Amino acid sequence: MRRPIVTLAVSLAALGAVQCKSVREYSTGSQERYEGGVVKGNFVRSGVGEDAKLCLTLDADRLSDAPGSVSSSDGRFKATPLRPVPQFFHDPISTLSFGEGRTRNIVYAAQAGDGQDVLAVLSLMESGDVEVRLLRGAPGADAGPPPVFAVFLLKREKGAACSF
Repeated sequence: MRRPIVTLAVSLAALGAVQCKSVREYSTGSQERYEGGVVKGNFVRSGVGEDAKLCLTLDADRLSDAPGSVSSSDGRFKATPLRPVPQFFHDPISTLSFGEGRTRNIVYAAQAGDGQDVLAVLSLMESGDVEVRLLRGAPGADAGPPPVFAVFLLKREKGAACSF
């Protein structure tokens, strides 16, 4: 009688391991990076040129304390550290899910070259790629830095240095 319970427990544990995908594989290490361009449509881009590129290093073992850095071809970021929001990892927003094909979405802050923070939402894609959304402000504000909204589609590349 005890054997079926053990078998069921082992089966459920194996199923859970399959469904709970590790994010460790997204780490770039010292000789890789993610790099790619911004989505071209004006309807999903504001405050960023249509030829902008983004470069990301990522340490998936340190997502909650030192996840990596971003650089951009427009000079907005230069090996800028992604800063975790500690409360994010203990709040229901950490389960943020939008669209299909995403393993995990994580929210960070990054200080742009103008000294102002930009919100960065990283989506670790099931394909192994990474999407990065940059957000700051909204149209209509009289003061402060100009708004930013951009979606970058990044692919893993060999070599530690960005192409720009």
